[in-house]
Amino acid sequence: MPRGKRSQKRVVSPDPMYNSEIVSKFINFIMMDGKKTIAQHIVYGALNILSQKKKGDALKTFELAIDAVRPQVEVKSRRVGGANYQVPMPVSGRRQNALAFRWIVAAAQARKGRTMDEKLAGEFMDILEGQGGAIKKKEDVHRMAEANKAFAHFARFSK
Repeated sequence: MPRGKRSQKRVVSPDPMYNSEIVSKFINFIMMDGKKTIAQHIVYGALNILSQKKKGDALKTFELAIDAVRPQVEVKSRRVGGANYQVPMPVSGRRQNALAFRWIVAAAQARKGRTMDEKLAGEFMDILEGQGGAIKKKEDVHRMAEANKAFAHFARFSK
């Protein structure tokens, strides 16, 4: 059992342009070394490119892309009787967002050339078409959970 109280989760204020909490969290995820304005330029640039290419609301397409990448289940390692098992577990809402953001940013950074906002926009476009590195990562995680379904009964012993 953990000692003391659980830390309070901070409330993130919505971003100035779209007045959306999820965009604000994504900006904070992109941010490096406290350079928030640069992170905002990257995200807003990517959303502008997205709205021009998809001819629609950038916020809606952004949320659709995030929803497409959110994992429902993941595997966690559990030690039972001297053996380690990969046990499939459902993913909480906060962790779903964190994993989706992480996978999208990693897939965008892995792309060749161009600026980060163009890479990010390209990754969002691929996600909406059901392709891209982030979608592949989600499918790998789901496939791993499906393959280890036989060990799901160990989940009830988790802390």
